[in-house]
Amino acid sequence: MSNQTVRFQARKNIEQVEEGIDLAPKFDESGLITVVTTDASSGELLMQGYMNKEALSKTVTSGEAHYFSRSRQVLWHKGATSGLTQKVSELLIDDDQDCVWLKVEVSGGASCHVGYRSCFYRRVPVANEFTSKQENAAIALEFTDTEKVFDPKMVYGDAPNPTVL
Repeated sequence: MSNQTVRFQARKNIEQVEEGIDLAPKFDESGLITVVTTDASSGELLMQGYMNKEALSKTVTSGEAHYFSRSRQVLWHKGATSGLTQKVSELLIDDDQDCVWLKVEVSGGASCHVGYRSCFYRRVPVANEFTSKQENAAIALEFTDTEKVFDPKMVYGDAPNPTVL
């Protein structure tokens, strides 16, 4: 892994940000930028997370996904514990440079710490379907994925996951 860091450009004007070649990401008031991660071959949405400047820099220089955990307030290299790393095949930034899209190859076949392939393994019924399926105005989520790729207890142990709540 490279020890290089990326020098981000100062944001000067709209033309530079939207039409120029300078990487001038807009981090929010907490110093974070939103990241959407998809499977490079299938296009499947795997997860959504955040990066700070260090995580974005490490992702660019190493070619593997790094994120910033808002709940734990730490930088993390995806897969450092589980072995389910995300090798970046393409990193795109949106027109305002305030959102990153990673296209990755996932070693081990899963990106979700709960054990599913994708973090998006439940759906919410909407419109008429919501009306017909609600109980006491509560929404019942429906699982779209029923088989886990790995057992989180085997990978992370019995400790409660610090990324939740």
